[in-house]
Amino acid sequence: MESYALLFGSTLSAGTVLALAALGLLINEKAGIINLGAEGMMLCAAIAGFAAVVHTGNTWAGFGAGMAVGALLAGLFGLLVIWLNTNQQATGLALTLFGAGFSAFAGLGYVQAKLPELPKYAIPGLADIPLLGPALFRHHPLVYIVVLLAIAMVWFLYRSRAGLVLRAVGESPESAHALGYNVRGIRLAAVMFGGAMCGLAGAFISTVYTPLWVEGMVAGRGWIALALTTFATWRPARILLGAYLFGGVTMLQFHLQASGVQLASQLLSMLPYVATIVVLVLISRNPAWIRANMPASLGKPFHPGS
Repeated sequence: MESYALLFGSTLSAGTVLALAALGLLINEKAGIINLGAEGMMLCAAIAGFAAVVHTGNTWAGFGAGMAVGALLAGLFGLLVIWLNTNQQATGLALTLFGAGFSAFAGLGYVQAKLPELPKYAIPGLADIPLLGPALFRHHPLVYIVVLLAIAMVWFLYRSRAGLVLRAVGESPESAHALGYNVRGIRLAAVMFGGAMCGLAGAFISTVYTPLWVEGMVAGRGWIALALTTFATWRPARILLGAYLFGGVTMLQFHLQASGVQLASQLLSMLPYVATIVVLVLISRNPAWIRANMPASLGKPFHPGS
């Protein structure tokens, strides 16, 4: 039973990475912008966060550096697609390629670097409960913060005026513009928030989840986060649940290997990506359901004079 408690606990940590990135991308897409550069932003943020912790010894400084780099890259992406009307898909792919190459170059001097040992996190009085303690109450604070963030995002999107304006910009930017809202400014703010969240996810990977730097260590999580937004039909609570589902599939491969299951490690490593493809195929069988939940202007340029 203890091994299952540890599996559940590691699922929460793995899911946190995906949830952080996917919640940020959700805000992007609610504003009508799709950013395929999540993987590149997370890679750049991972090396920025790792370097910040190496030089300061402070994990939260690493998180701040990762968020700043993610927001900066997302801002550049936003300027290109919002003001210059470049193709969103092509620009996002270019950002991913840039992030992969730049992070590999910038990280050359940090491959052998070591981070200070992380403190042991535990909620007093709860961490010692048999089974539940290791599973739920011995995690980094960010694991709990992401749950609060998802709840706050539900309130923001569906209970606040600012959330209504954001959704209006994503559904009908022309109407929002006619009402006097700065569509481009709102979209840029949404894109930069999404970039900051992807940056936080990348920094969490390199400083807490696996505290080291290895080229390409994000390992496709940016793409899974993108898929999560569609899987969750653009709803924060479903994104959180989906993140834990995919996180559980990711950690299951290690649990099976530790249990002595005789399967090739390459096949087990494929599990998260196979699960992503299967889920996308299943939900794509009903295009009307996707269109009913997808922001109407997603991926489409906005021309104020039209």
